[in-house]
Amino acid sequence: MSKVYKPTTATAIIIANMIGTGVFTSLGFQLMGIQSGFAILMLWVVGGVMALCGALTYAELGSTYPRSGGEYNFLSRIYHPVAGFTSGWVSSTIGFSAPTALAAITFGTYLSSVVPSLSSDWLAIGLILIMAVVHSTKRSGSGSTQVVFTAIKIAFIILFIISGIYLVETPQPVTFIPNEENVPLLFTASFAVSLIYVNYAYTGWNAATYISSELESPQKTLPGILLSGTLIVTLIYVLLNFLFMYSTPINQMEGQIEIGVIAAQTIWGETGATIMGISMALLLISTVSAMTIAGPRVLQVIGEDYQFFKSLGKTNEDGIPARAIWLQTALALFFVLTASFESILIFSGFALALNNLLAVGGIFVSRKRHPDLERPYKTWLFPVTPILYCVLTLWTLTYLAIERPIEILASLGIITVGVLFYFFSRNKS
Repeated sequence: MSKVYKPTTATAIIIANMIGTGVFTSLGFQLMGIQSGFAILMLWVVGGVMALCGALTYAELGSTYPRSGGEYNFLSRIYHPVAGFTSGWVSSTIGFSAPTALAAITFGTYLSSVVPSLSSDWLAIGLILIMAVVHSTKRSGSGSTQVVFTAIKIAFIILFIISGIYLVETPQPVTFIPNEENVPLLFTASFAVSLIYVNYAYTGWNAATYISSELESPQKTLPGILLSGTLIVTLIYVLLNFLFMYSTPINQMEGQIEIGVIAAQTIWGETGATIMGISMALLLISTVSAMTIAGPRVLQVIGEDYQFFKSLGKTNEDGIPARAIWLQTALALFFVLTASFESILIFSGFALALNNLLAVGGIFVSRKRHPDLERPYKTWLFPVTPILYCVLTLWTLTYLAIERPIEILASLGIITVGVLFYFFSRNKS
């Protein structure tokens, strides 16, 4: 029985983590502040560039510090254990549990809209529990499940894009070419705030670093896994948003969540919308699946490092952290029962962006503090790529703090609790 995940499985985990609720729900929020085809596509291009810059930097960090845990591992080694613990706390309480809940809620909403007799909440709860069972037992079943559902997801999206463009007889009067009216939109507060929705949709480009210890030759394979997964998703996101605006009137999508279903209804009619609803529900299975694999590895390494949490670090006979998986499952179920979609998206997006910002910025600290460490891969175009990522992220977070202070305070509150919990657990350990 293999004790590691293959590169194809790791790439599938990245793609499935990224392509979830974000790209099929966030356009409606973006159109409330920006109604330009060019500016909207640039949002997704800029988001892709940020994700790619982050992935290039994480590739060096992951090959230099090859251990599961993502930012928890990086920040602990680069800065201080308190930074790593707090990062792991954020990833555990917000980073995976909340998006898992949102993906499951969307799954239930789409499926219950097609079959009204089904309860959306119970569908969401059932999906989360099933994925927990699948991924807390055998690695072979876990990996194959992820690859199959991710392949189905990509195939469906490609079919949707090609058929959509082909079937639209009268394209919408939307300009996708830069001009003197839409270029200035790229430097507005609306553009910056909209980037948080886009960045949320791109969240997951770093997912493979959470299972580094379980990869085949991580120092060699991780860079390729991160880059290929991010590039594939960037291309898909730009094409999807082009199709949405090419096929569907903006006023029908503005402020709406079910963008995929609305576009399908325009392209294929009511029957198409029904098919899209079922298909979207099925696609979200791979998202919940991927997060159920990646997220608990943070809890696992915390359990390995802190005596107080040692039960979370234990694995079953197949090397899977089953207890950590079930704890994240419990947190996701809590969000399903208590969460508000947009508020959780904003405050979790802020916390995750801050997490990633510290990790990407840490490449400079790492090279200065640990110059003698072996670096099998070095960040391409260093220092341009990490600087570009940090500047764009800081720009986005600044505007977000001004526009949505309540959600930001909630994020900072959870981060503060994480710091306090570190000192408590360290003393107990």
